[in-house]
Amino acid sequence: MEFDYATLLPWLFAMLATGVLAGLIAGLLGVGGGIVIVPVLYQILTAMDVDDDMRMHVAVATSLAIIIPTSVMSARAHHQRGSVDLALVKRWAAFLLIGVALGTLLAIVLSGETMTLVFAAVALLVAVQMVIKPDGMVWSDHLPSVPVQGLIATVIGSVSTLMGIGGGSLSVPTLGGYGFPIRRAVGTSAALGAIIALPGALGFVLSGLGQPDRPPFSLGYVNLLGFALIFPTTMLLSPWGARLAHSIPPRMLRIAFALFLGVTAARLFYQVLFD
Repeated sequence: MEFDYATLLPWLFAMLATGVLAGLIAGLLGVGGGIVIVPVLYQILTAMDVDDDMRMHVAVATSLAIIIPTSVMSARAHHQRGSVDLALVKRWAAFLLIGVALGTLLAIVLSGETMTLVFAAVALLVAVQMVIKPDGMVWSDHLPSVPVQGLIATVIGSVSTLMGIGGGSLSVPTLGGYGFPIRRAVGTSAALGAIIALPGALGFVLSGLGQPDRPPFSLGYVNLLGFALIFPTTMLLSPWGARLAHSIPPRMLRIAFALFLGVTAARLFYQVLFD
């Protein structure tokens, strides 16, 4: 796409601010930054007049690229504290990869508007779950059969790839629902996120090569400028968010984030359906 580089400076600051917000939210709530990065980056790309059908693909792909190093570092830290269920990670890995492949194929054939609606719908469901049951919902004290686990992992892999998230917003409440302590659910989810993000980002790089109307500094659908600005600020601010979490009531935090997701989903629905 043609772009006036003289107007790039405001978007540089906007991307830095995105990293700050994503890092604080990740630290405060223990969720991946993708659930924040994708909608905010989508709005930045909208303001940059990036083509309608390109925005969500670039936002999702860039988010997945950012999640690769953040999830690896997070998984390593949790593993050192014994909070990663390695047996489950190994059991789910192949199914997650199948899900990532399905999600990547869907992203290739789906329009940007459809991907935006998928993100908005899932974000709204996550927000509703946080408001109705802020502390999580437990429906069993043990995991289901391996075939059912495989189906769950495949769905998490495909939906996470379509949304550009590491899966934490889906896998943490899922594992918690099967009786996982929250720290073990978060740690295991971080490891699952690394398995999702790496092939997911690679798929978006390959499928986006040669596509017209991409924003500047893009490798496939991954925007390298967004990656370079958002990743370090996310990592820098995440520990601050974790410290801040100890001074604010968890229920208040989760409800505030649910409101953020609800407003974000409503805005995306409006932009696609009525704008």
